[in-house]
Amino acid sequence: MPRRSSTLALVLLVTASTLALPVSQASAATMPTGARSLESVNLPGRFVRHQDYLGRLDPVTSGSTAQVKQDATVTVVNGLASPSCHSFQAANGMFLRHRDYRVRLEANTGTAQFRADATFCAVAGSVTGSVSLASFNFPDRRVRHRDHELWLDTYQDTAQFRGDSSFRLTAPWTPKTAKGPVIPGLFADPHITHFNGRYYLYPTTDGYASWASPYYKAFSSTDLVNWTDHGVILDHGPDVSWADDSAWAPAVVAKNGRYYLYFSGGATSGDTGKHLGVAVSDSPTGPFRDALGKPLIRAGAYSGQAIDPMVFTDDDGQSYLYWGNGSAYVVPLNADMVSFDPAKVRTITPSGYREASFVFKRNGTYYFMWSENDTRDENYQVAYATGPSPLGPWTKHGVVLQKRLELGIKGTGHHSVVKSPDSDTWHVAYHRFAVPAGNGTNREVTVDRMTFTADGRIAPIVPTL
Repeated sequence: MPRRSSTLALVLLVTASTLALPVSQASAATMPTGARSLESVNLPGRFVRHQDYLGRLDPVTSGSTAQVKQDATVTVVNGLASPSCHSFQAANGMFLRHRDYRVRLEANTGTAQFRADATFCAVAGSVTGSVSLASFNFPDRRVRHRDHELWLDTYQDTAQFRGDSSFRLTAPWTPKTAKGPVIPGLFADPHITHFNGRYYLYPTTDGYASWASPYYKAFSSTDLVNWTDHGVILDHGPDVSWADDSAWAPAVVAKNGRYYLYFSGGATSGDTGKHLGVAVSDSPTGPFRDALGKPLIRAGAYSGQAIDPMVFTDDDGQSYLYWGNGSAYVVPLNADMVSFDPAKVRTITPSGYREASFVFKRNGTYYFMWSENDTRDENYQVAYATGPSPLGPWTKHGVVLQKRLELGIKGTGHHSVVKSPDSDTWHVAYHRFAVPAGNGTNREVTVDRMTFTADGRIAPIVPTL
């Protein structure tokens, strides 16, 4: 069967746009992510907003009510259907999408249809600095105001249409006040690490029904607050011969002067279950290539799913691969980082274990952490144990990260931790249900401090907004 590529639709979009539009009008435009407001080019003072879940163009001023200002503020995020395009999320967690060519606000169902309807690709607007929003799945149509309502109309090469379909990105009428999520949009299962003076974050791309995302992105930061998006680093469609989707829970480690990305992938035709693979790159931001051309661990080789890989390298240079769902496994990796002796695989499943193993070392003590319950459950949480070696034995100490319903924080789990260089300062990255209105397939990534008691126990981690 032909290979699927998540970039195919983008190619079709560019081709269709180029055929339908003058080159100057079809050229791609950049659009920063984060909170923004969109002002009409030909009706200054009027902004894109939603009212009764329908997209409109209404006047907004400093004297407008707080509700009107909030309704005229969106967060520009990673495109639900394509990382090369964008989606627009309102403060209530819903997304702008077109249905029957009318722009409206709805909750993300994660289906291919919804994701395509809620994805728009930026092209140059009618005046310098403005953008026009072409539909991802109807590339000959653009978001356009008509009688102050927002519609998806077929492009017309007229000054009137170009003006009606062009918008300036302005400062948001309602600025973001919470520190999280640290990367705008729907992401989950974050692996955080530190290479060469920068922090790196590798999450699962979320927002897909059945967690069917096909690609991974990388982000980096010097301060854990401001993150740079480095784009797609591995796409199962064109880059992995044995998997098409279910790009879950990546983990990246530096070794041998290279970077190794361990990942899970949905099986292709005829197979069932999830495989675990490894890819390699000369850069922490990729591109990564499949190192083996086949899974490192095949579905069914061990009980439970072959998902959620994590690699810990001890002080002596030995690296250990951890993985599992339902059962937790560990095995020493060979020096090449892409093979191991199956006879050395050990089961280390603690009570309450579900998935998302993570191991680190502090002051001679090894810490084994994991997630409990189901990621669709608001009680998804993180527990931990300590031991004298990377293989245990492990002594469980209990839950250290869990929901805070008074803040609307639910489903806190699938974490990773990082130590700031030359200090004993630690941070934990994890996902939660998107706030507000998120769920087990609409999750977001945040980072909080992790501290220790005098006797080396992990203090309860306080999830914050």
